[in-house]
Amino acid sequence: MTDPKYAWLPSNLQPDEANPDWMNKGDNAWQLTAATMVGLQSIPGLVILYGSIVKKKWAVNSAFMALYAFAAVLICWVGWAYQMSFGDTFLPFLGKIDDALDQHVLLKQAFAYKFPNATMLYFQFVFAAITLILIAGALLGRMNFIAWMMFVPLWVTFSYTIGAFSIWCPNGWLAKMGLIDYSGGFVIHLSSGVAGFTAAYWVGPRTTKDRERFPPNNILLMLAGAGLLWMGWTGFNGGDPYMASIDASLAVLNTHVCAATSLLTWLLLDILFFEKPSVIGVVQGWAAIIMGILSGSIPWFTMMVLHKKIWLLKQVDDTMAVFHTHAVAGTLGGLLTGFFANPKLSRLFYLVETWEHYIGLAYGIHGAVIEEEPSVGDDVHGEEAYALWGDGEKFEKSVHNSVYGVEDLELQRQEVE
Repeated sequence: MTDPKYAWLPSNLQPDEANPDWMNKGDNAWQLTAATMVGLQSIPGLVILYGSIVKKKWAVNSAFMALYAFAAVLICWVGWAYQMSFGDTFLPFLGKIDDALDQHVLLKQAFAYKFPNATMLYFQFVFAAITLILIAGALLGRMNFIAWMMFVPLWVTFSYTIGAFSIWCPNGWLAKMGLIDYSGGFVIHLSSGVAGFTAAYWVGPRTTKDRERFPPNNILLMLAGAGLLWMGWTGFNGGDPYMASIDASLAVLNTHVCAATSLLTWLLLDILFFEKPSVIGVVQGWAAIIMGILSGSIPWFTMMVLHKKIWLLKQVDDTMAVFHTHAVAGTLGGLLTGFFANPKLSRLFYLVETWEHYIGLAYGIHGAVIEEEPSVGDDVHGEEAYALWGDGEKFEKSVHNSVYGVEDLELQRQEVE
């Protein structure tokens, strides 16, 4: 029977048992869509990217590491990890251990958002899953698969849950302090970058031969995977306001502006230094461009220059340079968000009247102060599209096969001999 106070609504909008009055169908639909887009970043996005960016002999192992992590994290997530990340408080940095499959959990409202916990659980799962898959990127080309099977549930249980509860759960100690992590700069990227770097140290390096020459077996598929990863960011950042709102629109636009600027900056630096081009919602558009320039140049500098000069970095074989592209870039994004966070946009995101905790430093200070290429084809990029035989020896001219300098590898070979 229809509640009289909703009688004026069209029949398809009137609340019922399956559509309670606190649920917004549009927000729920967008949240499920955004979550699926993030899921597509992992499968098939990173499955394709990992399987094609390594030598042929490591293709299946690398792709399956991503696929396994996605499945294993889901079981851990519904079994105990979701409640440890977003459930009732056990410690200031951790929730109580409990499963999340009971109706009393899945059907109730997710915090103050206008969709059920089942949607929230799915949305947060794909973030947890991609974090583990990013860690896998640092270990490609030598990771024992059985060891990886053990690592995934342990890390999501004892590491990811702590960061997620502390920063993203409203009851977390860092969340209460006003820390802004709009879309995982700390929870996902910094944690995966540091964890990947640490894991790469303990697992040990690839063989000297693989470190010197590790060409992708299929560059076109690699770009397809990267494309899925890029477009999936629409849901990654666009879903973080937890509603189909103005802030979601700004997040999507800023995401792609920042990504495009970052890519162009990286290409420009490649051209300038190697002569060959290798293949957020609380800031304004101009700030996204600045963030894109910095996120394209600073991680490039740490990976292409500092990695070859700093002794500690040279000791660790980080296959996909996860430390640089996620730990460095994620930290940079978090710091820049803290600098450029616009008070009005922050208020739209957090839906609060007072925004003292969410004003960027820049605004706080301001307030206080008041012809050759057509013939050479792919040679212009220094790379070939496919490894049609062997492990891709024809890629030897590529400057992007390894983050290690040739002189470093030659020195290591001499030491071994």
